[in-house]
Amino acid sequence: MAAMTIRLAIDRKVYAARAGAPERVLFENLSLELGDGEVCAIVGPSGIGKSSLLQIIAGLDGDFVGSITSVPQPVGYLFQTPRLLPWRTARQNLELVMFDRPERAGEWLEKVGLSGSEDVYPQRLSLGMARRVALARALAVEPKLLLLDEPFSSLDEETLRGMQDLVATHIARLRSTTLLVTHHWYEAAALAHRVITLDGSPARIVDDRRLQQARAAE
Repeated sequence: MAAMTIRLAIDRKVYAARAGAPERVLFENLSLELGDGEVCAIVGPSGIGKSSLLQIIAGLDGDFVGSITSVPQPVGYLFQTPRLLPWRTARQNLELVMFDRPERAGEWLEKVGLSGSEDVYPQRLSLGMARRVALARALAVEPKLLLLDEPFSSLDEETLRGMQDLVATHIARLRSTTLLVTHHWYEAAALAHRVITLDGSPARIVDDRRLQQARAAE
């Protein structure tokens, strides 16, 4: 299969005025290309539009003027909040995306350090544990496109390193095109081939640099 490049062109993305807040132009004339298997980190101030950019690429927000082409499938998406179904256990939340191999849900929980928590409901999990279930869910679909929104927040240092290793290994094995939103340059440098910085209003790409080496490329 020929390599595919994701091409995103946002002519204009506007949040309408609501509840007394004025209209906000989030993006204007923003273009982005992601090569097949590329791992790209997006950094920038809070509220600049990093999460919104992921939602547009995932196809969850089509309310913009512009176009996006060549988005590979399947997509694995780790949202900024875990978004687990509260009426399903940790194992059952994974089984929902593992249609042809639900028996492997337990293996994935073991990979993220949650053996023994298979039958625990989300409200009994800490935020860090819930995020690890959500990370396992994003990786378990074996995505061609992996979208990670602050994937390592709420994790202690030792667990964070383990989850970085897991993500890097998975990306390298599948050659997943990956977009990682983070506030931390050390996280970007650990995984990414490329770092894009957003700033301004409307938000624009103010820096786009290649890194010499990323763990995901090893």
